[in-house]
Amino acid sequence: MPLQQLLYDQSERTKVRFVGLTTGQARYDFAIVYTKQFFEKPLVVCMQTGRSTLLCSEEARNASYLQQVFQLEKKEEADELSDFFIQNLPRVPSESR
Repeated sequence: MPLQQLLYDQSERTKVRFVGLTTGQARYDFAIVYTKQFFEKPLVVCMQTGRSTLLCSEEARNASYLQQVFQLEKKEEADELSDFFIQNLPRVPSESR
């Protein structure tokens, strides 16, 4: 039987924002979970696919990363999501990273 070690077990009240949006390419439904657990980066979950990432507004500038994480077919989709996340996600102070 494998030895298991619990690394952490925390409860936290969080704010969750549910956002539905359309772009020129597709419709998206995201849950954005604001937590202090992950260096204060929000957890962004695509409700259609279940794909998720920790993301702040600075990281949202990397459209190629968004295309990879959310497995988007077209770069234009990633560019549009990048614009949305840059405007709607918080900046994370550099000392938190």
